[in-house]
Amino acid sequence: MADTTKKTKITAKPRSATTKTTTKKANAAISSKPTREEIERLAKSYWAARGRLDGYAEQDWLRAEKELLKAASAKTAS
Repeated sequence: MADTTKKTKITAKPRSATTKTTTKKANAAISSKPTREEIERLAKSYWAARGRLDGYAEQDWLRAEKELLKAASAKTAS
């Protein structure tokens, strides 16, 4: 027996305005992520402020990264 069902083309649904807004916010969040150089610069300033003592490089890096991410998220929220 032959298949007699009619096949129809599915048309794409138009995008809503909220999709574009969400995409712009996501792109802004991605682009506002601090660079390695920015984190390094701030971490070195923390190291210098502590009197250039060794043994705290990881803590300085994580603190700098956290501060820069916090500042970037405050900018994108505005």
